[in-house]
Amino acid sequence: MTIEAIATPRLTLLPLRVEHAEEMAAVLADPALHTHIGGVPLTVDELRRRYQRLTAGSPDPAVAWLNWVIDFAGDLAGTVQATVGPGPTAEIAWVVGTSWQRRGIAKEAAKGLVDWLGRQSIRTVVAHVHPANHASAAVAVAAGLRATDEWQDGERRFRYSC
Repeated sequence: MTIEAIATPRLTLLPLRVEHAEEMAAVLADPALHTHIGGVPLTVDELRRRYQRLTAGSPDPAVAWLNWVIDFAGDLAGTVQATVGPGPTAEIAWVVGTSWQRRGIAKEAAKGLVDWLGRQSIRTVVAHVHPANHASAAVAVAAGLRATDEWQDGERRFRYSC
């Protein structure tokens, strides 16, 4: 699967590049972003190394790692990602920097990603959301996913079947 830019009405999802690390380190610097996902904000160097690993691709040839930064009016506002495979299934995730939240950016980006995945012959899209993360649950629903009774590592699975 070949990653490409994805355009939505207000956003452009740009394929992740190592060079995005400096701007994204500032976007993702708020420790509150990690409340439900764990970890801490990464430094520019740590994020650069992470982006090098991600852009190198999955070591499993049956799995594709697809990562984008969210461009909103010329500024990076967050990321979306999809782990595709094996098979026609993708697991997605998103994060929008604190100063960019409450503008519908995550909803629009996640919906754009789900629509793009559907055009790539992906038949099932899943996301895992912490039960206390009501904003992410709303993003999943806006992107067309529905809550299931399935749980993984304490997070509710949301699913969309194309």
